[in-house]
Amino acid sequence: MGNIIIHPSDNVEVNLENGHKYARRDIKKGEAVIKYGFPVGEALCDIKKGEHVHSHNLRTALSARSEYTYAPVKTELKKSEPALISAYVRKNGKIGIRNDIWIIPTVGCINEAARKIAEKTGAIAFTHPYGCSQLGDDLTVTRKTLCGLIAHPNAGGVLVLGLGCENNNIKELKAVLGEYDSERVRFLNAQDCGDEITEGISLVNGLKELIKKDKRKEVPISQLTVGLKCGGSDGLSGITANPMVGRVTDRLISMGGACVLSEVPEMFGAEQLLLNRCETREVFDRAVKMINGFKDYFVSHNQPVSENPSPGNKEGGITTLEEKSLGCVQKGGTAVITDVLSYGDTVKKEGLSLLNGPGNDMVAVTNLTAAGCHLILFTTGRGTPLGAPVPTLKISTNTALAKKKSGWIDFDAQCGSDDGLFALIVDTANGKETKNELNAFRDIAIFKDGVTL
Repeated sequence: MGNIIIHPSDNVEVNLENGHKYARRDIKKGEAVIKYGFPVGEALCDIKKGEHVHSHNLRTALSARSEYTYAPVKTELKKSEPALISAYVRKNGKIGIRNDIWIIPTVGCINEAARKIAEKTGAIAFTHPYGCSQLGDDLTVTRKTLCGLIAHPNAGGVLVLGLGCENNNIKELKAVLGEYDSERVRFLNAQDCGDEITEGISLVNGLKELIKKDKRKEVPISQLTVGLKCGGSDGLSGITANPMVGRVTDRLISMGGACVLSEVPEMFGAEQLLLNRCETREVFDRAVKMINGFKDYFVSHNQPVSENPSPGNKEGGITTLEEKSLGCVQKGGTAVITDVLSYGDTVKKEGLSLLNGPGNDMVAVTNLTAAGCHLILFTTGRGTPLGAPVPTLKISTNTALAKKKSGWIDFDAQCGSDDGLFALIVDTANGKETKNELNAFRDIAIFKDGVTL
């Protein structure tokens, strides 16, 4: 494989075998290094044509806070007839593409009981260490995230398992949850019964009988909500997998669907491109607040906003956060940004929504699930077995990874086509299991930023 020039104004080119950058011409010390047509940092020293450009001679140019201007650039996607998928239509009109039974503990103290009930019944337990000794916004995020999971339409039934003395007790959780289907969502406090395992098994078995009656129905794909995520990115992420996902995102949105882009720190350096796509000034203002708020979060912990990419990213050819971000945001395609969501918010609008949250893989896929995403498109250049509670399609940036980790990877973006990926999304919505489902790899992690009592 040779080198590729991504944008005519780039002063680096990318090797298609290792994902690393090489100078197209001489670059002077302090000069911007250009990739994707945008700066990805500045040269630490003079760089000669053909030289490797990486951490030894390139540094970030990011600052702690930025001022942004609203200069809307709206791409009007041509509306197209939605494809059809087969899904479960819930009582509230929402669709689910799975009919699992989930066990959601209110607090970490009850995790082992949840696991034992799951082992005996075939339900899926989503354990976590939180739900008690939390205060303020920190506790609110935990509650809202768990409520997003409890209300998720991919779950045909849910057992909410509490302890009884936690500050995230069932009564307080219900106040955040609001209306729910009492036939499908059951609650159990362990301190209120003699044997919580036996009682929990009985409740889950009742849910299992209930969901046997559920049948899939044909619905338009416009009712599908898709999460967008990348993890273990490499130098090819912004060339193969992420742009492909972006094109498919546009296709889904053109059919009336909804897609969600998260990982706020991996917007730093590329955020103005997103901000220019905000539908209104009000959406722009909320997006700016989200981005600068996350920068303030870094600064409040005495950390630089550019403390990224990871060691694996760097080994794969990504040098600076600007470079990572310019590749990352391509998953969002070109569609107008219609909404900005906070932790625990549920997707309300068609089009592309931005969701507050970190880039951490487990936290991000949990946020996307709690926001109502039915499935997640997860691009990766290094590979990861991680799965969300919902189907998590792993899309490799390179064929070598797809072959090496065939037990993890669902789709090879280097050899595959947009049509092939779209067809796989339809098949997955219709019930085809993803590798994370086949491997039973499903986890959650809740964002924490607060005092522990």
